[in-house]
Amino acid sequence: MRTEKDFIGELIMPEEALYGIHALRASKNFSNNSTFPREWYQAIGQVKQACYQTAISFIQAAGQKYPDKPLPAGCESPEVIKLLEETASEVALGEYFEHFIVPAVQGGAGTAINMNVNEIIANASLVKTGYNPGQYEHIDPFLHANIFQSTNDVIPTALRIALMKQLNLLEQNINELRSAFEKHERANNSSLRIAYTQMQQAVPSSFGMLFSAYSDALSRDWWRVSKCFERIKVVNLGGGATGTGMAIPRYFIMEVVHKLREITQLPLTRSENHTDTTQNLDTLVEVHAIMKAHAVNLEKIASDLRLLGSDIMGRYEVKLPQKQTGSSIMPGKVNPVINEFVISCSHKVYSNDMLISNLCGQGSMELNAYLPLIGSAMLESLHLLIKADESMLHNLLAGLQIQSHTAHEKLMHSPAITTALLPLIGYEKASELAQLMKTEKINITQANEKLGILEPEKLEKALLAENLLKLGYSLSDLLGDG
Repeated sequence: MRTEKDFIGELIMPEEALYGIHALRASKNFSNNSTFPREWYQAIGQVKQACYQTAISFIQAAGQKYPDKPLPAGCESPEVIKLLEETASEVALGEYFEHFIVPAVQGGAGTAINMNVNEIIANASLVKTGYNPGQYEHIDPFLHANIFQSTNDVIPTALRIALMKQLNLLEQNINELRSAFEKHERANNSSLRIAYTQMQQAVPSSFGMLFSAYSDALSRDWWRVSKCFERIKVVNLGGGATGTGMAIPRYFIMEVVHKLREITQLPLTRSENHTDTTQNLDTLVEVHAIMKAHAVNLEKIASDLRLLGSDIMGRYEVKLPQKQTGSSIMPGKVNPVINEFVISCSHKVYSNDMLISNLCGQGSMELNAYLPLIGSAMLESLHLLIKADESMLHNLLAGLQIQSHTAHEKLMHSPAITTALLPLIGYEKASELAQLMKTEKINITQANEKLGILEPEKLEKALLAENLLKLGYSLSDLLGDG
């Protein structure tokens, strides 16, 4: 065991632990099991890489310009900064994450997060040089690991990096899902079905039209998500505690984002107003609202397909793939678990959206203390949407079967089909057909044979898929000239 101390007092921790007293205090103060997002941790590693590389460049430039002048505190040993940069690159790969003990739900605006990473980088670097963790007289978490940095610029910048990477994945997944629906649209373009409004039979439609509505909604999602990068590419790194850049070299402020862009290969830009970027989180609200819109579309699609494939619909027009046993007591029961999973993910995103909106509004003066929970909720929503898209694609659409013959038969037996005949026979006669179809449970052809309302050839032509699915009708259609 080893003992570390700060101005509050002393704490004992395992000898080999790479975390230090600040992370340990936070883990005790915020005792909960909410796991901090690994991708955010890794992004912090990349931010610190950029900070160390820029600090080294600053030390070299300062030494050349002022060879006989003292350097700022922490810059006396560039070899230490170089070692920290190497360790930060390992953090960026996810190494040492088992030593990150600060939970996602916390107070302090992220100071505990920053210090936990500082301690990991400092202690891992100490071990590399033959020292023991905690021997901070050689490499210090504040003086060296946090050089030219503040929690208030490092942590939000890292969050934006983590979000952009996950948004990239979400964008790809949405596009793949959209493409899958387009394939179903093409394959079922002329497969007739009954459309439903307010849970009741409405007018003739097709599965192609149904799937086109889904693919178009997902196209909008894809477009909106692709624009999210513009909203969050502006970072406040170099702004320090409140965006003024106090205690940070101007050289560092102007160069550090360039280094970060090289490391991450992301289109990051330096804020023109660090004070604004530090304290206002409305861009995060905007981005999550776009994610919520995608969740809304996913829920709608999953709910529709669940209903179409349900026992309540009677004869199946849509057969959902059987993925797992549905009951521990009812033999042979299979439930729409993928649809339910997608709907559950959507509602978790809705709840996160409320949390994010409320907490972003809780920013006070120059800082928002709730960024750790805001960021964790955003990353959780992204993870859920990515997995929901993947599951819908591979576990639902891949095995989805359209029973086109069954759907066609249901349509021809439905009074809803008589709507297509309104221009030919009018409302009253169409109502007669509909009523006979209902009472005798016969299809429209049989009903027309009994009532003799329309010539069989005209009825047959009117019921062709190409005519039922036209956008409106022309007079030439009505007169038989088309």
